[in-house]
Amino acid sequence: MNFLGTLCLILVATTIAGHLSTKLNFPVVIGQLLVGVIIGPTFLNLIQANDFIKLFSEIGVVILMFMAGLESDLHLLLRFIKPSILVASTGMLLPLVSFYFIGLLFNLDNKESIFLGVIFAATSVSITVEVLKEMNQLTSQEDITILGAAVADDILSVILLSVFTSGMASSKIGSMLILQILFFIILLVSIRWIIPKLMDLSAVFEIPVSEIIMALILCFGLSYVADLMGLSAVIGSFFAGIAVGQTDYKKIINKGIQPIGYGLFIPVFFISIGLNVTFKGIIDDFLLFIILTIVGIISKTIGAGAGAKLFGFSNHSSLMIGFGMVSRGEMALIIAQIGFQSHLLSIDRYSAVISAIFVCTLIAPFLLKKTARL
Repeated sequence: MNFLGTLCLILVATTIAGHLSTKLNFPVVIGQLLVGVIIGPTFLNLIQANDFIKLFSEIGVVILMFMAGLESDLHLLLRFIKPSILVASTGMLLPLVSFYFIGLLFNLDNKESIFLGVIFAATSVSITVEVLKEMNQLTSQEDITILGAAVADDILSVILLSVFTSGMASSKIGSMLILQILFFIILLVSIRWIIPKLMDLSAVFEIPVSEIIMALILCFGLSYVADLMGLSAVIGSFFAGIAVGQTDYKKIINKGIQPIGYGLFIPVFFISIGLNVTFKGIIDDFLLFIILTIVGIISKTIGAGAGAKLFGFSNHSSLMIGFGMVSRGEMALIIAQIGFQSHLLSIDRYSAVISAIFVCTLIAPFLLKKTARL
């Protein structure tokens, strides 16, 4: 039962870190990310990444995105779908080009350099969502654009990864795109007709929290289907949240799902990101780490901000949207891990890449929170 001790330590550490972050007027997620570094292999080595941490963190990010969908305004998301796609596209293009040339500069071959661009083109929708939720800002046009762009970025990142790892085979790409289009058709039908009826059905069962159980079934079910279709599981859970949020059960589900997420799974997710950081990765390839971090922040800010500006947002709003897209988090870590396992990223560069992803993720909430207050 060692995992119970690990879980207890994580909950104690994240609770204290969250409290201190609030006292210092920092985003709570900053404390939770840092505590993962402190109790992980880098400092105290009390916790190491393992299957238990991975499982709980994956459930945590799925629930977090479900809650984001639950609190999102579908009409606003649809209204800002064009700027969201534009911000996601320009926010990916500049990092793709920038990191390709950085890879060549550090003697990576052509394939490794392209893959480096794919890694840093990704945005962590979950980290951004957590900061916006903490500031009670998921309703303004900037926030909706950030959220929509982050989800679009997630989808585009998965497609890029699938194209890259499939060896550019046109038949595989075609099949993948057909499956993903089919998934979104199923989603649209489900949001409009199926999910509201299932939520009504949940009220028939004479058992405690039947509505919460049904919401979790929908959350995990759509996440699983999204994963089967080659998409990120968080896309399925996000749209499941949107669908449930359109029903009369929104308040009940929101009240019941938060203790499950924040009380257990989500803290493990934030800890897991910090566990990936090592001093070895920073020290052994310090120059690469610094360049990856700086360019990671600047390229996303300028790229995504330019997309927002092109659509008519003010300079301040464009800067806020750009900062909102800086965080890399779990999506970039997943892509980097797949690349490492597929020999698209060498062990010599892997640690520096992971460390740069973490620092970008750590800095992003500060930038977003500071800009939102101006």
